[in-house]
Amino acid sequence: MKDLWVPLSGAIAQQRNVETIANNVANANTPGFKKDQLAFKEYLKVLEKGLEDINLPRREWSPDEFYHTQGAEKAQVKVDGSYTNHQQGQLTPTGNHLDFGLHGKGFFEVLTPNGIRYTRRGTFTLNNQSQLVTSQGFPVLSQLDLAAIENAGENAPEQITNPQNRIIQFPQDAGKPTINLQGEIFSNGQKIADLSVVEFNDIHALRKEGQSNFINNDFKNITVDTPKTAVHQGFVEQSNVNAVQEMSALIKANRHFESIQKVIKAYDQISGKSVNEISRF
Repeated sequence: MKDLWVPLSGAIAQQRNVETIANNVANANTPGFKKDQLAFKEYLKVLEKGLEDINLPRREWSPDEFYHTQGAEKAQVKVDGSYTNHQQGQLTPTGNHLDFGLHGKGFFEVLTPNGIRYTRRGTFTLNNQSQLVTSQGFPVLSQLDLAAIENAGENAPEQITNPQNRIIQFPQDAGKPTINLQGEIFSNGQKIADLSVVEFNDIHALRKEGQSNFINNDFKNITVDTPKTAVHQGFVEQSNVNAVQEMSALIKANRHFESIQKVIKAYDQISGKSVNEISRF
């Protein structure tokens, strides 16, 4: 049953689609989450055949000889790739003075055990050392020197290789902090730090790591122009997942998967009948 690979490849691709949509639905209420989408690719064996493959000898032809598969049994569909939709999420007021929502293409810069990561999830707090940290406990970093990145050669500047020096530290007697749209943090009338908000030349070069964090593998991808992203205190950016649309897409993907399963089952039944009935003769 060599034709079985055609629906089987579709089932594998559709299962991946169901998993992706289900993950989007599960994170519909995760602050700063960006939904993923898949791109599919159809492979047709017949497209590999050129005109030089056509060789019709001079003889009589029977009707059955005109019904060739032309390699259709080797056709398939597969996931060509996945990408993250970075569309702006809705800013929701929280009333928490350490919640920061971004409006624009920028990302917060945070320090994780695996190095610098970037996130849109602005639900921050202060740890027992009066450091500004994320909800996972990762320190939030102060502003990059964009000129140093622009003038850097192949090696990353020290502020990227040694980000510990940019951890935002609040004084022990700090009052309720305030932050303006440019990311400047003030407390008791004194400026504490400039919050690092980074924009990228190619936002699709970022890779998801989990917990709403992204990896940037090339520091040259950081935009050296002044960021245009605005920071809104007391707001949180919600997920850009439309729960109704994603649930509709999930139901549709599940139905496609079930239809393909029926085709595979039909192939299995045909194969079983072929073996059992032919063996009687």
